[in-house]
Amino acid sequence: MIKQIPNIITSLNLLCGCVAILFAVSGDLITASFFVFSGIFFDFFDGLAARLLKAQSDVGLEFDSLADVVTSGVAPAIIMVQMLSLSTQGTNLQLFSENTESMGWITANFSFWPFIGLLIAVASAYRLAKFNVDTRQTNSFIGLPTPANTLLILSLPLILHFQYSGTAESIILNKWFLIGVTVISCILLNAEIKLFALKFKTWDFKSNAVRYVFLILSLIAIILLKFIAIPVVILIYILLSIFKKAD
Repeated sequence: MIKQIPNIITSLNLLCGCVAILFAVSGDLITASFFVFSGIFFDFFDGLAARLLKAQSDVGLEFDSLADVVTSGVAPAIIMVQMLSLSTQGTNLQLFSENTESMGWITANFSFWPFIGLLIAVASAYRLAKFNVDTRQTNSFIGLPTPANTLLILSLPLILHFQYSGTAESIILNKWFLIGVTVISCILLNAEIKLFALKFKTWDFKSNAVRYVFLILSLIAIILLKFIAIPVVILIYILLSIFKKAD
């Protein structure tokens, strides 16, 4: 039973992703975002539990990736679809008519632009598939990890809700801004950019200087900027990795 604890934690990750998708489809992006945050939290601890309990397995590795496809792939993609729908149609995307029980397109002001957001799911799934077979990503990452990319997407509705301003709305709900974020995130997920991992083999500052600097800058950004700090932290992460060769 103890050996199944990591898989149970992975199951919680998957369940959080599924619930997040339900809320995202219904247009409640804030609740969806917090369920995705919970899924990412469980995703961090399933690997840790597997190592501590010496319960690593090929099945666990595949299960973890499948759960991540849902929580850090499909869920943020649906959130982006809804954000693009808000920017182009002024409302959440709806596939069901209020006057019928069958599925049908809402033709008034319908736009195909929101479906560009689904590219995030495709790029995330491909990135996770590559990660499973890429032996170079043992102590570092090649391309932006899916949880980091997911946090970037989640920051958009959270900024609008908790730190609303006219300027934030004009930027975030701009169709071309959202399309640009989608395309850039898909590229970063699969780019041949070596990024350091937050894995501490020792605790001394010299061998972990970039990690400590990143954590300190991230903490300062979060205190000062709140949810706006999320894209800032991701940018800092990429820049630090570029200017210092990852271990």
